[in-house]
Amino acid sequence: MLSQRARYALKALIHLAGHGGGPLAAPAIAEAISAPPKFLEIILRELKASGLIASTRGRSGGFALARPADAISLGDILRATDGPIALVACASRQFYKRCDDCDETTCALRRTMVAVRDRTAALMDGYTLAEAAR
Repeated sequence: MLSQRARYALKALIHLAGHGGGPLAAPAIAEAISAPPKFLEIILRELKASGLIASTRGRSGGFALARPADAISLGDILRATDGPIALVACASRQFYKRCDDCDETTCALRRTMVAVRDRTAALMDGYTLAEAAR
């Protein structure tokens, strides 16, 4: 299940992708996607730190995509907000952590979760922000 943080991040970036122009102020984005402004500002800072968006200061400043919308996958956004796509840490590629209670070479649960992760990641990484904004 997507966290509320991920949902607002996806909505904000889809909005920015559909905007297709210069930067938008955080309050305008929050209003457009019906998000709490303070919570969205925290999310936008995280997305900026992850390199998905850029910000400019000043009267005409705000947030804009750091890359073209067709170069940002939904998987990129989910990893930036929620961390691993894998359901268990031992099946994660980017956030791997060994399980204390199993042998990874023979664990049927791990093998299954790796397959689930691979299919989920392929779907999420294959769907771009540009496609979502259309």
